[in-house]
Amino acid sequence: MKLPSARPLYLLIAIAAFAAVGFAVFTQYHWNMQPCPWCVLQRLLFLVIGALALVAALVDVAPVRKAASGLVALLGAGGIASALWQHFVAARSPSCNMTLADHIVGFFKLDTTFPAVFEVRANCSDAATQLLGLSYEFWSLALFAALAVTALLALRRIR
Repeated sequence: MKLPSARPLYLLIAIAAFAAVGFAVFTQYHWNMQPCPWCVLQRLLFLVIGALALVAALVDVAPVRKAASGLVALLGAGGIASALWQHFVAARSPSCNMTLADHIVGFFKLDTTFPAVFEVRANCSDAATQLLGLSYEFWSLALFAALAVTALLALRRIR
C-alpha cells in the first residue's frame, strides 16, 4: 500500500506551530496574559518547529525531511518537558528568573531583538492562568505532543 505524501503533514505542523505563537501573542496583548520565561521559551520552540516543518514541506529531499521530522519530534518532546516544568516547578516558585528558559532566550538575544514576542513580562507564578478550564501550559503541551506525533507520521511517509 502506497502512503500519501508527507507534504500536507509538514504544512499542517507549520501552520499549527505558527498559529500557536500568533495566538499566544494575541492573548498577551488583548487578554493581558503576560508571558513568563517558560512561556517565551515555548514560543521559540514553536517557531523553530514551524520553520523546520516548512523546510520539509518545500524541500522534497528524503534526508532533509527525515532530519526535519526527527528534530520536530525532539523539539516537541522538549516542549512537553518545558510545559511540565513550567506547571509543576516554575509556577510554584516565587521567582523563575535566571532559569534555563531565561538563559536560552537571553543567549539568542530574542528578548531585546523582538521584545513584542519574546520579552518576559511576568514571573511564572503570576503567569499561571487557565484557558477554557485548562492550564495554558497544558494546551501548549498537547500541541507539542500532537506536532511530535504528526512529525513521526510524516517520517513514515517519506520515500
